[in-house]
Amino acid sequence: MPFALHGIPVSRGVAIGRAHLLAPAALDVSHYLVDEDRIEDEVQRLRAARAAVRAELSALKRDLPRDAPEEMGAFLDVHAMILDDEMLSREPERLIRTRRYNAEWALTTRLEELMRQFDEIDDEYIRERKADIEQVVERILKVLAGAPVLVPAPAPALSADGEPAPGVIVVAHDISPADMLQFRHTVFHGFVTDMGGRTSHTAIVARSLDIPAAVGVQNASELIRQDDWIIIDGDAGLVIVDPTPIILEEYRHRQSERALEKKRLQRLRHTPAVTLDGIEIDLLANIEMAEDATAALAAGAVGVGLFRSEFLFMNRRGELPGEDEQFEAYRAAVEAMHGLPVTIRTIDIGSDKPLDARDGRDGRADEYETALNPALGLRAIRWSLSEPAMFLTQLRALLRASAYGPVRLLFPMMAHAREIDQTLELVARAKRDLQERGVPFDAHLQVGAMIEIPAAVLLLPLFLKRMDFLSIGTNDLIQYTLAIDRADNAVAHLYDPLHPAVLQLIARTIREANEAGVPVAVCGEMAGDPAMTRLLLGMGLREFSMHPAQLLRVKQEVLHADCGQLSALVDAVLQAYEPEEAAAALARLSRG
Repeated sequence: MPFALHGIPVSRGVAIGRAHLLAPAALDVSHYLVDEDRIEDEVQRLRAARAAVRAELSALKRDLPRDAPEEMGAFLDVHAMILDDEMLSREPERLIRTRRYNAEWALTTRLEELMRQFDEIDDEYIRERKADIEQVVERILKVLAGAPVLVPAPAPALSADGEPAPGVIVVAHDISPADMLQFRHTVFHGFVTDMGGRTSHTAIVARSLDIPAAVGVQNASELIRQDDWIIIDGDAGLVIVDPTPIILEEYRHRQSERALEKKRLQRLRHTPAVTLDGIEIDLLANIEMAEDATAALAAGAVGVGLFRSEFLFMNRRGELPGEDEQFEAYRAAVEAMHGLPVTIRTIDIGSDKPLDARDGRDGRADEYETALNPALGLRAIRWSLSEPAMFLTQLRALLRASAYGPVRLLFPMMAHAREIDQTLELVARAKRDLQERGVPFDAHLQVGAMIEIPAAVLLLPLFLKRMDFLSIGTNDLIQYTLAIDRADNAVAHLYDPLHPAVLQLIARTIREANEAGVPVAVCGEMAGDPAMTRLLLGMGLREFSMHPAQLLRVKQEVLHADCGQLSALVDAVLQAYEPEEAAAALARLSRG
């Protein structure tokens, strides 16, 4: 009997296939006492399992695809740090030695203790991090059980009767970042999770890999059975279980339409992004590593609007990258873009992108890792200014790369005049250092600031006076405006890019920058969401920066838009505060 489950839509498209359930390993583990003469052997068995997981995480990090989302590497780093933490090493080993518990029993006993401790913590962010610990324990238990691979093996393209074999729809309570990477090597067509929100790591990966998904589907892993036929309607966040033949046929037709749409979009790669009323729009790419520039060019990007330099610093487990190593990476990206502009953001460590604790100076990174609320702590430009030697090294490397093509420097999370002053002084000092060494660089390269905090919007005249360009980081701007941790499933439903306060801040930034003649871009997730394109165009935005996989859909919206008509419709959106009025105004905008 067919039935439907409702969740949160996070990635467009339709997926049809058989359910593959990922059952939590902790639900069914052996419990027995180890013989006295086998205790050290049991300790070594646990250590070997942890080592196997560590090697697996390292391999996944090393083999990250070029189009992996920015958070993927950071998620893997977090899991590696949890794996190495004493809470999952020393205490389980103590239980093996003192109580003679087998490894699985000791590990799950420790997990239960940690979960109780986390549930008693008042801070929402810290409490919700227990999911990461559970996922790491899951991986260890799978290895102990002799089943390190959590995903189904690749299936044949055709079934025994010659028909196309059904795809795999992964159903789980939650899915770890490492498992998401493994899924791309299977016939994985979509996924459904009990947990998650629009900005959870599973949602981010789904969008970047263009895989249909529904998250936050409560009790899905309990209601869906192994090998059930499933349809995922990614546009609606709908999961249809055991569909009738008529429903199956309807959604197969939608799949075909979607495939044709993708082919049509490829024809737009070399089409200039110009609106119906003749306004040129710059569509740029966000990249993490120099090699990502290839994907940016292939998608038709006219430059790099955001090179996230922090990925050169992560998972180092020792020395941070030196000036020459950084310079080579930045130069490679600049040269790969063949004269197109490259905007490089200085290191932006944050709550979802921590550095390895051992990479710090005088233990300061360790303090960062244990901060009660990393999102409000020593992060982004604050951390850079607290480490001037490190910051100067990066600035010199960036300046040196500017001799090989157009480079713009972008500074994250600024909110104070003194931060601007200190940053510009360090840029001047880095220039003097290179001049004294006789090293060439572009002495007139532009510098800009990320607008990510409401305080920065309120101080726009200051930024417009001292900066050459601005870039709106909508992910953090939404987070800080609404006081919502975007990594916290408990409040994920409140993360709303269309909240009137958020729209007012974005519109004000674009309007005042345009009036001052200062270039402004949007580089957060809103820039790559086709549903937001007309809204941003109507606000006056002329520069978008996004993941390369999203660029052609946004270009399609640009080509069918009339900015003159949209501006009046956007005014109505910005003047609406009641939910019903705002919804009606947005509906008119989408048709405009």
